[in-house]
Amino acid sequence: MGGRLLAMVNAKALADTLGYRFGFAWKPIHDDKFHSVEKVDKIFSADFIEKHWLGETVESLGFDVLGEVAFSRASLDAAAARRRFRGWICNEFEILDHFHGGPQLVQRSETLRGFGFSKTVNQALDAADRCLFPGPIAALHLRSGDIVRGKYRFMLHFSDKVVASTLVKAVASELSSKGLTTLLIGQDRETLEYLRSETGALLGDDLGSAEFADETLKAFFEMRLMARCQKIYAGGSVYASVASTMGDVGLVHPKTLFDGSRAAEMILAELSRHQGDYHPLEAAFGYQTAFLDLEDQINPARARDILEKAHALDPHNDVYPLKIAAAFFRERDYRSGEAVLKALMTRQFEASPAMPLRAIGVLVCRTWRGDVMSKDFESFFAAAAEGHPYAAACSAHILHATFGKVKPALRMIAKSLEAEPANALFKRIKRHIRPLTTPQSGPLAKARLRLWKAGIRI
Repeated sequence: MGGRLLAMVNAKALADTLGYRFGFAWKPIHDDKFHSVEKVDKIFSADFIEKHWLGETVESLGFDVLGEVAFSRASLDAAAARRRFRGWICNEFEILDHFHGGPQLVQRSETLRGFGFSKTVNQALDAADRCLFPGPIAALHLRSGDIVRGKYRFMLHFSDKVVASTLVKAVASELSSKGLTTLLIGQDRETLEYLRSETGALLGDDLGSAEFADETLKAFFEMRLMARCQKIYAGGSVYASVASTMGDVGLVHPKTLFDGSRAAEMILAELSRHQGDYHPLEAAFGYQTAFLDLEDQINPARARDILEKAHALDPHNDVYPLKIAAAFFRERDYRSGEAVLKALMTRQFEASPAMPLRAIGVLVCRTWRGDVMSKDFESFFAAAAEGHPYAAACSAHILHATFGKVKPALRMIAKSLEAEPANALFKRIKRHIRPLTTPQSGPLAKARLRLWKAGIRI
């Protein structure tokens, strides 16, 4: 929900500035473990819906998409006249940073205040406004959910959206030294209760969050609480960004209190003393955060030590053994790294012959920020060049899935089969390598795939 609200604020601020019409699409979601979005009439007033709602989806034909490139009113008007656009789709969170020239942009906080929310949402916001704070307060948002406990914990690119719970004691202590009480807002009640007992921080429940059985109304209540604080400390949380916009207050990363390497050492020190006090996945994420902050500064042996501790707590997270193997490869200890890959890949293939293996999905995972494990690809290629068949099999997947290079990928998996001709996994990988197509692929790419399936190689 936070992402939608932020995109809407950006779009309406831009529309109001330029004198364009604003509209939005809103579709409910109720089938996600960590995210839920209510129907439009539960969030917005009837008048706001009548004026601006375009439906659950919008047909994109006739619209251009505003990307993160410089634009101005003149460039938009010229493009609309030249290509007969009906308008622009605006979904980027930082799109306003790319607007240049006049007129002066309408402030996002002013825009959000002008949204027509439903009666129940306004009641939640008003309840937050009536809360009495005990003194100067800074909010600390602990986003958790799918990044700490769900699928995104496999994708290292998203870790900076979260403040590790294992860093909270240090942050609260630093804020206290500045005369600020910490207001903790988060998703896991048990973790929040533990941190309150250790730091004396306030929780949203102390101010009335627990009175809201409805999660959507509770979210608006807590966003308004954060909006009333002197500062909001958070990772790259959109939820915190909306709260910052709502109150026109500063949103800062805890690393402004201490740099990444110092924060990492604080996390490791906390885990050495109190690891058992945290949920295993919270502790594992602490190790992951520390590793990412230190990765380019520490030797491979220390990297493996941190990763092994994380993997012991989160044994289903394949990013850890893959990173451990890469750490061995960087030391040119190819035999040890190969043993890690062999154990991982063999175990998963025996459990399911489906291609690609789960671990390979992590290895070649790509997000909008890029390839998750791109800095390790060369290490896998180096191990493959030294004749290690499981590293070569991984390299074949990298060449195929990441770079779209079919023939080099086939040559790479051939190295694996040369070493182990009877290996069923390697044979399956070879059959899996074929020209890649997507629904957006052109007719030539699709024709190549049909020929490939027919046994014709071009």
